[in-house]
Amino acid sequence: MGCFMNLLWLLLGGIFTAVEYLISSLLMMITIIGIPFGMQTLKLAGLALWPFGKEVRNGSRSSGCLYILMNVIWIFVGGIWICLSHLLFGAMLCITIIGIPFGLQHFKLAALALSPFGKDIITV
Repeated sequence: MGCFMNLLWLLLGGIFTAVEYLISSLLMMITIIGIPFGMQTLKLAGLALWPFGKEVRNGSRSSGCLYILMNVIWIFVGGIWICLSHLLFGAMLCITIIGIPFGLQHFKLAALALSPFGKDIITV
């Protein structure tokens, strides 16, 4: 069932979201300062490509002032807008019964987009 939902996700727009994250990740990695942010955007691209059957959890190394600082910078640079767009798409998809599973995946992406540093994506 998860494989079918992931394929349906890809056909209905997940591939475009993943490609946008991939392109922005490559652009961020041009500079040395942008490499950590580009790596987090790659994490978002991977989850946007195949979201069903995966969970976002706090990593074992997620404590510390560096992760907090990087998440604050991420939020001010654009993470809040990414999060709000996923929340909007999730709310629109949850209006219909058929779109609820896809809306829940957008909510999962929104949570990761708000603070990606110190989070791990695991397969369940």
